[in-house]
Amino acid sequence: MCGRFAASASTDDYVEVFGVAEVVDEVQPSFNLAPTDPIPAIVERLDADGAAVRKLVAPRWGLVPSWSKDAAGAARMINARFETVAEKPAFRKALGARRCLIPADGYFEWHVLPGQEGVKKPAKQPFFIRPASGLFVMAGLYEFWRTPMGEWLTTATIITTSATDALGHIHDRMPMVVDPDDWASWLDPAQTRPDAAASLLVVDPDLTFYPVSSAVGNVANNSPELIEPLRP
Repeated sequence: MCGRFAASASTDDYVEVFGVAEVVDEVQPSFNLAPTDPIPAIVERLDADGAAVRKLVAPRWGLVPSWSKDAAGAARMINARFETVAEKPAFRKALGARRCLIPADGYFEWHVLPGQEGVKKPAKQPFFIRPASGLFVMAGLYEFWRTPMGEWLTTATIITTSATDALGHIHDRMPMVVDPDDWASWLDPAQTRPDAAASLLVVDPDLTFYPVSSAVGNVANNSPELIEPLRP
């Protein structure tokens, strides 16, 4: 799973990289984004004239399906498995109609240290996983949910798949991405076929990883040091 990530770019950076036409939400750079936090996301929505407009938004991380009675389960819906995303009631409609790109510096995973297998609370080493350069642009889905008070909540999830051999020893899952050449097709609201959308998803084969400070385990910590390699 992907349960924590860093996204330190600015609103201006996202506008430039993704060709954003409308900033709906100003995003706050963070080195320790956790479930239920607002996260940066790029979407395309139709305007009153039927034209697709690319927008920067900040949905809450943890998808709440439109039919949910409450938002209590959002923290358990931070990831959608690629293998079942087109079948699960919580995700299948969003795959056909509400897709987004979630830009990040990289993401964190925790690896159980040797000799800890079977221990009730094993010691774990956090790793930061990132591309060699540039943004790590994860594939996501988003939904709108109306609260009992009549307000609208926008939430999102990250699509994951089996980890590559290079990363599998750290964790068995990893986020999926969309190649830059396919960003427009992935975001296109006119593309409503879930199978066609799913065919655009790939894994980044060139990710690098390294151990980082255990301080990232505390969501109150949020500084550039969290993504720096752990010193011997």
